[in-house]
Parts: sequence; structure tokens; C-alpha cells
Amino acid sequence: MKLYELQSPLGANKGTKRVGRGAGSGMGKTSCRGQKGQKARAGGNIRPGFEGGQMPLYRRLPKRGFNNKTFAKFYTVVNIGDLNIFDDNTVVTTELLRENGLVKKIITGVAILGNGEITKKLTIRASKFSKAAQAKIEAVGGKVEVV
Repeated sequence: MKLYELQSPLGANKGTKRVGRGAGSGMGKTSCRGQKGQKARAGGNIRPGFEGGQMPLYRRLPKRGFNNKTFAKFYTVVNIGDLNIFDDNTVVTTELLRENGLVKKIITGVAILGNGEITKKLTIRASKFSKAAQAKIEAVGGKVEVV
């Protein structure tokens, strides 16, 4: 038997349902949507959890427990591979990162991560450093200052 001789058994592959087509399909006219109403209209589906205007279950239940979202800190991430644009012995601050386009928006602070390789000897002032980033910066002869 050759690969090109292989065939699916009869009835294994079923054709797609083509609704709204004419004679013989049995799915013409309303295209299996029934008569009128929101679900019969184009784009007329209701969102999950909608209960017909009744106050939905997720709003009826009391909210309990602690949520850390209000206290969470979001750091803007910079990889050390991107810091090679600076000259040797430069003091890299968050303002300098913003001026050079490495950081757009600083929410809580800047975190320096260890992706990439650094070749320049820099003094970097940031809010957080990963252990890998700190090790790579100090191996080249740079300094790490947590602000």
C-alpha cells in the first residue's frame, strides 16, 4: 500500500453544516435561529453571566477576603543587554533611561533583569536588580546602587 492510496473510511468525514442555503438542506429561511428575538439577530448574543436583567450571581454574592491588587508594585523592566548603548563610567539613572527611550512609563520603579550581556563598566541606579543582573554588572567592573 502506498501513501497516496490511503483513504478515510466512508462516512468518517462529515461535511460542514451550511445554514441559510436553499432547497434540501432543511436549514433555510431562519437558518436554525428560530423566529425573531435577540438571538435571531446579527450580533445579538448575550455576554456570559447575563441573566436577563436580573442582578447577576457574581454581583449578588458578597465579596470577601484580602486582595493585594491595591498594594501591588509594578516595575518597569530593562534588560542589561540594552544598557550597552551608554559609554563607560556612565551613571545610569531612571531619568537617563527615559531620555534614551529604554523606559516609557515608570510606575513604581525600574527593575534591571539579567537577559543579555553587558560589556561596559557602568554605575546603575534602579529600584530592583535580579541576582543574575547584579552578578553580570559586577563581573564587568560596574556598580549596583538600589535607590
